[in-house]
Amino acid sequence: MFDVPDDCYYLESHEWYRPADGRVGITDFAQDELGDVVFVELPDDGDELTVDDQFGVVESIKAVSDLYSPVSGTVADTNDTLHDKPELVNDDPFGDGWMLELDDVPEDTVDALLTPEEYREQIE
Repeated sequence: MFDVPDDCYYLESHEWYRPADGRVGITDFAQDELGDVVFVELPDDGDELTVDDQFGVVESIKAVSDLYSPVSGTVADTNDTLHDKPELVNDDPFGDGWMLELDDVPEDTVDALLTPEEYREQIE
């Protein structure tokens, strides 16, 4: 069973967004499907993203996958620790493995995301 926190919202492509801190990352399911993550490319602070914009790339021993923004907003911070420790995405995808923080997120972009219940149904 995969971890699907109730305080996050989800894209069908397995990115999550947590309104409380504005953080974005990939889900426990996604990191498990990818296998060992070896590289993460993230945007620059200040970049403007809209829903479904590609914001980076995650590379694992199995595949290279594009990352998509679950909401619109301005990149306020990126998790630079992932450059040296990309394995944090596998170890703690909703904690230390977060990827970026967004500011100025319009509420209507959050409303369009999957709820935790809907995401659990998707990955069953």
